[in-house]
Amino acid sequence: MPTIAVQKIDKSFGTMRAVDDVSFSVEPGEIFGLLGPNGAGKTTTIRIILDIFKPDRGSVSILGGPMSEEKKNRIGYLPEERGLYQDVQLERALVYLATLKGLSAPEAKRRVNAYLERFELAEHRRKKVKELSKGMQQKAQLVVTLVHEPELVIIDEPFSALDPVNTQMVKDILREQRRQGVTIVMCTHQMHQVEELCDRIVLINHGKVMLYGQLDDVRRTFAGQEVVVRALRPLPAVIEGVETIETSNSNVHLHLKADVSPQQVLRALVDQDIPLEQFEIAIPTLDEIFIQVVRGEGIPA
Repeated sequence: MPTIAVQKIDKSFGTMRAVDDVSFSVEPGEIFGLLGPNGAGKTTTIRIILDIFKPDRGSVSILGGPMSEEKKNRIGYLPEERGLYQDVQLERALVYLATLKGLSAPEAKRRVNAYLERFELAEHRRKKVKELSKGMQQKAQLVVTLVHEPELVIIDEPFSALDPVNTQMVKDILREQRRQGVTIVMCTHQMHQVEELCDRIVLINHGKVMLYGQLDDVRRTFAGQEVVVRALRPLPAVIEGVETIETSNSNVHLHLKADVSPQQVLRALVDQDIPLEQFEIAIPTLDEIFIQVVRGEGIPA
């Protein structure tokens, strides 16, 4: 049974359709990417999933059925906008928020302090939240999201304001959560983080689902008529089935004719006794796919 099942949801605000016939599911124990440009409908979709907004049409099942007060304690949510009490000491603020998720005060304090040590925030526990840097506040938000050991985590721009060291720390924690069976929904504009972490994705633009599925399958769908070759000696100027040849550093990019397969070109090179170190289909990055889809340049048939 999916952890989240979204079925044909719509949501409008006045004349603006923010979410338009959106459907997808999130499976237990996966990291799922909810992607899209600014204003695409991602945050509205999250708020519908969390029962903050009601859909105009469609349904959402979460953790086996409709949202309930009991289920809210089984969910961790990191919004893009920070929501910590700015004039309260860090430790006190985090312990209080942890008790709202059903933890006793002593247990909340124990868990909070363990996270403060792990996130290198322990020496700042007596500071007011407003005295912390943006990166420290982001890590504090993550403590609130994870401290009650939720079954489902929904995180919006989790790497915001983090330096490379802390970004790696957060990635390690997300992978650790996945190994423990936690389901994670991640919204971010950092496509390289999605490529590293996500099992499946959905891409929403103008409120509609544009791409949905396994990340590797999506990338293969967008693979064009191009292969990357590294040879031990110069390639011939003309290769059967190749339209153009471009050299980039030690790699050669072969742009194939529309009706030619990579296997045919590989056979042609082998027949000419060209010694190859590398021959692979050029798979576009998720950044490139994102830009192509958002610009309306089409999805391969």
